Amino acid sequence: MSAKPCQLHTNALLSACRAEGAYVDCYCIDSPWRVSQAEYVEAFYTTAVFRVERLVLRWVLSKPSSDRDTRLLAEGARETFAVWQGEARDADRLLLADVTGRTKSWLMSAPVGDGHGNATRLYFGSAVMPARHRATGERRLGPVFHALLGFHQCYSRVLLTAARARLA
Repeated sequence: MSAKPCQLHTNALLSACRAEGAYVDCYCIDSPWRVSQAEYVEAFYTTAVFRVERLVLRWVLSKPSSDRDTRLLAEGARETFAVWQGEARDADRLLLADVTGRTKSWLMSAPVGDGHGNATRLYFGSAVMPARHRATGERRLGPVFHALLGFHQCYSRVLLTAARARLA
């Protein structure tokens, strides 16, 4: 089973970003187990795939993070993590923004169906906020965004699939 693109959930913390003209995506995958939001967040940021990203952030931007930092973020005891700052959180949703405010990551766990079973749908979404062009004042995403979009979409699916596998 692998992650697939899906509609932005009605409770998504990224909805306001879309209204501001941001690129917004959403991916989901079902887990046959009941998964708490804290378990999901910790699993997501401690996958082998994401650990590579954490190493890159440590080397390139001098923004280290540890599995303990991840656990504290997942438990709600910490609002910063590597290059991200918590922007919104509740029992089943987390929205992080990078230090520039240009990119945001959203994680949500929700019961599948009527909520009486054990299955959980895991959501992962991203937003890329448009920048204001200095000369024209126009808000746009720019050529780097468009060049990296295919990679981002593939990477998002890989990350979410790896998180589900880690929860198994």
